[in-house]
Formats: sequence, structure tokens, C-alpha cells
Amino acid sequence: MSLDYLLTAFIVCLSPGIGVVYTLSATLGGGFRAGLWASVGCTLATVLHMIVAMAGLAAVLHTSAILFQTIKFAGVAYLLWMAWGVLQDRGGLSIAPRAPEPAARLVRRGILLNILNPKLPLFFIAFLPQFMPAGSGTAHLVQLGVVFNAMTFGVFLGYAALAATSRQRLLASAAAMRWLRRAFAASFAALGLKLAAETAR
Repeated sequence: MSLDYLLTAFIVCLSPGIGVVYTLSATLGGGFRAGLWASVGCTLATVLHMIVAMAGLAAVLHTSAILFQTIKFAGVAYLLWMAWGVLQDRGGLSIAPRAPEPAARLVRRGILLNILNPKLPLFFIAFLPQFMPAGSGTAHLVQLGVVFNAMTFGVFLGYAALAATSRQRLLASAAAMRWLRRAFAASFAALGLKLAAETAR
């Protein structure tokens, strides 16, 4: 596997997106354990998107405008709902300290947030073939996918660990929590608006 692929994949994984914002907010609200399960959910969604891409279903999304738009706007609505929930400091969307949430709920939320982005399978179907040598087959494609998903999980865990180390200091400051709440709400809203502007082509 080429160093170019590893470096490019790492940069892609490191770039802040829906999964990073969710992992950070879950960690601030529930500690590293919550961030761990949020990371699992976000990574599972990435795995599912990659399977879709490898199965060729991304091509269907690419050619079916109605299907693409349906999934896209479901994702937009969910992100905006998340933004409102964070801004209102409500329930499981609060970044304030709270009772531990069931792991299944944290994982499910992470999957939902990421699975409703129809651009991800299209990204994979465009990204992975660039790093496949001539004559390579499905096994090499699977290997690239496994490495990408393992790297994704590692990066999410890194973000969770970073948030966990500064959690107590942030929680002790009412002003910092207020600005964090606004920042996370704005991030979810911005990601929703960005998704709304996406096109299949």
C-alpha cells in the first residue's frame, strides 16, 4: 500500500466533518466512554457507505436524482434538528455533564448522522480507484477500504481523547460552555446547509 494513499486518507479522515463534531460533542457531554461509542457509530456508517460504493450502488445514487435528493434532505433535516438540540442544551444532545447514555443510543445516533450523507459512497467510488495499481482486483480494493475505516476510527478516538483531556476545564467555565454550545450548534447547521447545496454530479 502506497505512502501517498496513507497520507491522503489520513488528511481526509482528519478533516472536521459531521463525525468529528458529533464525537466531540458526545465526549464533552458524557466523557471519553461516550466519545468512544460515538466513534464506533460514525465509523460503522463509513463502513456501510464503503460497502455501498464497492457494491456499485453509488452508481445508482449518481444516476437517480430523486433517490439522491430524498436521502440528502433527510440528512439535512437531521443535522438541523441536531443543531437545535445542542443550542437548546437538550437531552442527549446536551454538551453539559449528564448521566451515561446507553452505548446503543450513542452508536445509533452516530450511524444516522453519517448514513444520511449520499455523497460519501460517491466519494469512495471516486477516491479509492485512484490508488489501485493496474491489474489489481477486488482484494486490493477491500484492503484500501479496511485501512481507511481503521484510520477513521483511530482519528475519531484521537478527537475524543483530546476533548476528554480538556473536558473538566471547559465544564468549569460557564462562558466556555455557552460558546461551545453555540459553536457546535453552528457547526451542525453549517454542515446541514453544506449538504443541502450538494449535487449528485
